[in-house]
Parts: sequence; structure tokens; C-alpha cells
Amino acid sequence: MSWSPSMHRMLLFAFICLLFHHTQCYSWKTAFLKQQVDHFSFANQDTYAQRYLVNSTYWKRGGGPIFFYTGNEGDIEWFAQNTGFMWDIAEEFGAMLIFAEHRYYGQSLPYGNKSYSDAKYLGYLTSEQALADFAELLAYVKSTNSGAAESPVIAFGGSYGGMLAAWMRIKYPHIITGAIAASAPILQFTGLTPCDAFNRVVTADFSSASAECAETIRKSWKALSKILVNDEGKEWIRTHWNLCVPLKGTEDVANLKDWLTNVWTNLAMVNYPYPANFLAPLPAYPVKAVCEHLTNSTLDDHSLLDEIFKGLSVYANFTGQTQCLDVSQQADQSLGDMGWDFQACTEMVMPMCGDGINDMFEAQPWNLEKYAEKCLKKWKVNPRPLMAPLIYGGRNISSSSNIVFSNGLLDPWSTGGVTKSLSDSLIAIIIPEGAHHLDLRAADPNDPPSVIKAREIEKQFISKWISSTKRDRKEIPKSFIVG
Repeated sequence: MSWSPSMHRMLLFAFICLLFHHTQCYSWKTAFLKQQVDHFSFANQDTYAQRYLVNSTYWKRGGGPIFFYTGNEGDIEWFAQNTGFMWDIAEEFGAMLIFAEHRYYGQSLPYGNKSYSDAKYLGYLTSEQALADFAELLAYVKSTNSGAAESPVIAFGGSYGGMLAAWMRIKYPHIITGAIAASAPILQFTGLTPCDAFNRVVTADFSSASAECAETIRKSWKALSKILVNDEGKEWIRTHWNLCVPLKGTEDVANLKDWLTNVWTNLAMVNYPYPANFLAPLPAYPVKAVCEHLTNSTLDDHSLLDEIFKGLSVYANFTGQTQCLDVSQQADQSLGDMGWDFQACTEMVMPMCGDGINDMFEAQPWNLEKYAEKCLKKWKVNPRPLMAPLIYGGRNISSSSNIVFSNGLLDPWSTGGVTKSLSDSLIAIIIPEGAHHLDLRAADPNDPPSVIKAREIEKQFISKWISSTKRDRKEIPKSFIVG
């Protein structure tokens, strides 16, 4: 019997569902909608097919709500599988579930294989265009599903998707009734948040597990620089770290350090209280698991880097199936690193820096000029660091309403989140034991009390928004004729 690639994928996902008990095997119908490539001019008449996922199992026709996930930088199926909160509460609210794929990610490529080939094709990858896609999609769904015309829409999103959920409510309040914006760093922009705040939270996560752990990582940068200065050292790293590809020039060394930085950051983001498979297959509280190997910062350089490798293996080879360490690989192939890199070079410019003293990273100042040079060289675009705050309001969003911003204090992205309520309808929820949008994940027996409470509060606001929509329709005031 021969197995097709799709069958192999189904079997693999079934195995993952069994291996990671919190991961559910959800089902949906896949559909595509013809969208304009450019919603904001009439100069480009090109169209593309946007993918979206629908589950109407629990939907109450005739006004039942629509729970709408504002897809972020990756394959939408990946986010649908990792946003269990929406699935958990769909029956309770009688909701239709829709997961919309963000343009230029997954299968929603406006120009197919040419989409990333040139800025003239890629220039339509913006949050504004994505939000317009979502608006058109919701209008289509409401017009083609009997009984959906009056359905209130609740937007959900985590991380960049959380930013989009909040911005969707801000920019399209006539379409979006309310938004659950989890781990949404809408303030991680120039002049709004200190550039060193992110790295300080990552460091605090590792220091909380063990002071020696953070200090070992802090010292590893100099150890790497010393050892990798010559070919002998590069060969030592190749063999002791089991690299898939040997390091050659200074660019390879820089890429290795960037990869390490991302690993430590990702571990802090997904420091969940149970085994998970979000960015990589990981054990419960992976930061603690890594730090169990990083116990002595006074070792000589080679011994210290041997310790570092043991810690890295928790992230890179928890399953024991990895043949070698591939430092060119992104965390998960479902994430669209190229697309996000382009967005970070245009409107999503989020300054990051560190001094190596108040954080465990190699000192890295923020230099917009150098950053812009790299963007121009790679993508032929110039960053606009003040664009997103100008379009969406930055801190000045008090004229909006019906948004819940949730942030976990273990999550480094919380530094750019809304952590204080701005009004009685712009609500901040703080989850002390929460990592990156933990509240959007499926309920799990190992969830800390704070995330259980956060979900209850979110449900209360969802219920309030839905009820107020129905009440407002009944209580339209009479018109006044004056004169």
C-alpha cells in the first residue's frame, strides 16, 4: 500500500495529538475567497484567493455569534490548532468559528511563487490590507449564510494576531463587536516602549529558574567569540554541538548567535505549564528544563559551551529524533519568517536592544540607520517606524471600546502590551504565571489559576458584548425633528 503526502501528514498530526495531550484534533471546512490585492486604490485590479477555515457545528442560526480569528504570520491551520479557547467555548455561545489566513502566508499568496520575488509584488503585505481582507471576508460570510446578517462578531488573536484583533475593532467597529487581544504588543514601537524591556523579561524568566542559568548564557557569548575566532574553534563547535553545516565566515558566526538569541527568546515565550508543540516539541516549563543543565557559569569556555549545548538540546531535540543541529531552521515551518521580516522592515518596526548587563544577551544597541540599511539591501524598502502608531493610535485609543488586552508576565512581549485598563470597555488582564497568549490555548489540567480566571473574565466580556448588541438593536431611540 502506498501513502500519499497528505496521508503522511494526517498520521503525523494524529501522533502529535496523542503525544501532546493538550493538543486537540479539530475539524473544519476549508474555503477560499477572491480578494483584491490592493483594497485602497483602483490602479491595481489584481485579485487572489484568500484561504479561511470554517466550523459551524455549534452555530445557532439566526443571530448566533461569529468567533473570528484574525490570522497572523503563518499557516492558518497551525493557529487554528493552537487556539483551543475558541473551540472550548464555541458550544456555550452557539458560535460559528472562522479562522482567516493572513495574505502572503500559508496558501494565501497573492502572486503565487512570485509573491516574495520583488517588492513590487510584496508591497501589498501590510496590516491595513490584511484588515481589509478580513472585513471583506466577514461581509461575504454574513451575506451568504442564512441567519448570519445580524450575528455579532468577536475577534480573537494572539501576538501579531492579537494586534490585528484590537486594530480590527478600532478600524472596523461597525463589523467587529468586540476583540480578545492576547499578548498583543501594540505599544512595541518607537517612543512607546523602551527597546531594552523585552530582553530584560526574557532574562528574568531564566533568572527565576536559576541565577546560574542566566549567568551561564550571559557568559556564553564571549566564550563563543573567543572559540570561533579561528577554524580550529569552528570545527570544535561543529563536532561538540553536532552542527548540520560547519561554520565558515563571520556571517555564519553572526547567524549562529542570532539563532541562539531566538532560542532563548522562544523558550521564554512558550514557557507553558505542560508539554507543548507550539514553536517546537517541548516539555512542561521548558525554561526550567533548560536551566537544569546550565548550573555552573565559572567553567572554562569549552566546558561552559558543552553545558549550553545540553540546554539547547531541550529545545532542539526534545523528541530525540533530531539528527543534527540545524541553526538555519526557523522555529516551526508553519511560521512565515520571510513575510514577517519584510513587515518588520516596513510598518512593524519594533526596536529591540540590550546592554549585556541588565540582560543576559550580547550587548546590542538599537540603530535605526543600520537597520534601515539592511532592509534596503534585502528588500529594497525603507522602514517607517512611526507608521503603525500613526495609523492605529499608539497609546491614544481611548475613543475605542470593547477590547480585552491580556498579557502574561512570563511573556517578553508583555512589555509592549496594554497592561492597564484604559476605560470600562478597554480592559487589561494580567496573568502572572502566563506565557505567550496562554489564555488562548485549550484548557489544560495543569493551567495555573490565573489563566483559568482570565478566561472566565474574557467570557464575561464576550457575553456582555453579545448581549449589548442585541439590546442596542431593540432600543434604537426615536428621531427628533427640531425647528
